[in-house]
Amino acid sequence: MSNPLYENIKRDPRYAQLVRERGRFAATLTLLVIAVFFGFVLLVAFMPEVIAMRLFEGSNLTVGIALGCAQFVFFCLLTWVYVRRANSDFDARNAQIVADALRKAA
Repeated sequence: MSNPLYENIKRDPRYAQLVRERGRFAATLTLLVIAVFFGFVLLVAFMPEVIAMRLFEGSNLTVGIALGCAQFVFFCLLTWVYVRRANSDFDARNAQIVADALRKAA
């Protein structure tokens, strides 16, 4: 036995569109994370001389350390982008879909 509220939500074309858009957005961000992470790993594996280069003369800071730290900053920025879009766009559309489904179920 299925809940009429859930049935109304599943039948709503806006819900299907929301699921597609949210999935596409999450997949895009996931591919970016994978590309950056594995790009760094491949750089370490195949170009260690680049990773070992000092950022400037007399520095103990290398390109590898800088890129490793930059990854964390990049991943935090991607998380911020996702949360911002989810809170502003996805959640508002989801709330409207649920509100409309509640009116239909009543």
